[in-house]
Amino acid sequence: MAVDKSMPILIVDDYKTMLRIIRNLLKQLGFQNVDEASDGSEALNKMRAKNYGLVISDWNMEPMTGYELLKEVRADEMLKSVPFIMVTAESKTDNVIAAKKAGVNNYIVKPFNAATLKQKLVSVLGEF
Repeated sequence: MAVDKSMPILIVDDYKTMLRIIRNLLKQLGFQNVDEASDGSEALNKMRAKNYGLVISDWNMEPMTGYELLKEVRADEMLKSVPFIMVTAESKTDNVIAAKKAGVNNYIVKPFNAATLKQKLVSVLGEF
């Protein structure tokens, strides 16, 4: 089944510049319906108010990290099936393993480009 490019996507990062970069990359790939949150707790509130087709979250944020957000999402009956991609500047094996155990669908290490993002989206959502 084709990916619905009009589905709502939530991007979560505490750096406005990174939010803008991810939004622009998604736009290049044809996704227009993008919301933003600046930390995990804001993202969780938005996710409880709206059904998202995908979450792309940074790992390192305060007060709630992307990893903590991922664990909250996977523990929530209403949210646990939402595809989740983690973005981080650190490629530590321990982090990747922890995120996989917590139920992340995929992992992107910064910096990345539209091709890398598309590859990760296809692996999580299917061809588009």
